[in-house]
Amino acid sequence: GRLVESGGGLVQPGGSLRLSCVASGFAFGGYIMSWHRQAPGAERELVANITSAAGRTNYADSVKGRFTISRNNAKNTVYLQMNSLKPEDTGVYYCRAPSLRLQGQGTQVTVSS
Repeated sequence: GRLVESGGGLVQPGGSLRLSCVASGFAFGGYIMSWHRQAPGAERELVANITSAAGRTNYADSVKGRFTISRNNAKNTVYLQMNSLKPEDTGVYYCRAPSLRLQGQGTQVTVSS
């Protein structure tokens, strides 16, 4: 299987970005998907995850109310909509299929004025 993230970039505080992760090589619709991030000098942390069929979501406290995870099983894609971005959201964002131990290459998000 393979995961490919896109959508990162440089944004000012208060701005928005939408990350996408396209999956291939496995039955995407049957798996929980998650987004993680790693800030400079920090450990990687879970940002959000979403179940397969019911689409139940879970968020880190630091992003609740600002970020939304969603998926389109027909397009084998999971998204992370990020609003009201803060400098502390800066980091490399990774898409994962945890039960398959699959992870993408990451996409850089930088929040700075």
